[in-house]
Amino acid sequence: MDELRVGCVQMEVLPGNVAGNLDKMKAVLPRLRDRGCQLAVLPEMWAGGFVTSALPEMAAATPMVLGRLQEWAAHYGVALIGSLPEAEGGKIFNTSHVVDSNGEIVGQYRKMHLFSLTGEPDHFQRGQVPLVCDTTVGRIGVAICYDLRFPEFIRRLALDGAQIICLPALWPVPRVDHWSLLLRSRAIENQLFVIGCNGCGIEGKTHYGGASAIISPTGKVLAEASREEELATARLDFAEIESFRRHLTCFADRLPGSYGIV
Repeated sequence: MDELRVGCVQMEVLPGNVAGNLDKMKAVLPRLRDRGCQLAVLPEMWAGGFVTSALPEMAAATPMVLGRLQEWAAHYGVALIGSLPEAEGGKIFNTSHVVDSNGEIVGQYRKMHLFSLTGEPDHFQRGQVPLVCDTTVGRIGVAICYDLRFPEFIRRLALDGAQIICLPALWPVPRVDHWSLLLRSRAIENQLFVIGCNGCGIEGKTHYGGASAIISPTGKVLAEASREEELATARLDFAEIESFRRHLTCFADRLPGSYGIV
């Protein structure tokens, strides 16, 4: 596939309301189809947010939510990526499943960098394995929210062949300027596409910053959302990756043996 139409489903996540968030997502799907989207990224924890008291109940609903995503992906021909609480062995993970455009789950990534500032390690188990997987729309690397602040992690995904980094998030207003800058930085330094989908609205005392964005390998902002609910879409041309890497040979000029243990 040489070109791809992608989207960010920036939404106000209804705290703890799985049915309500499913209804909101269902209403967006025809708009994705009408815009010709073949890949869409949803916010982090999009089906219920970070209502920690309700995490076990929301995690119990995740298989049902995934089933709905699989049905929608196959019906509309769009790959869908967003994170959900996942229960296993008495622990809960913040997990992104890659649902391909045929409805098949082709990969899952459990968030590795947990945000200590808001106590995530007290409620979630840390993931251990990065993910880059092949899909019908390209080779995708997955990160979640706070992962964006770790350039060595995103570089690992690039070295594993990712063409697109898909990053669901719930990133707050006070640091939304960091969000926008880091999305561009990760795209530029790895010479690939980055799709960052943030939430918006208020959950408890936290006001999420929106500003979901689709960034080209050169750092160009192809689409950027406001602070409100919005569907941001853009066209990706995969030839831009190879063209830019041939022009500015950062990968060929790396000296991995000189960097020590990263």
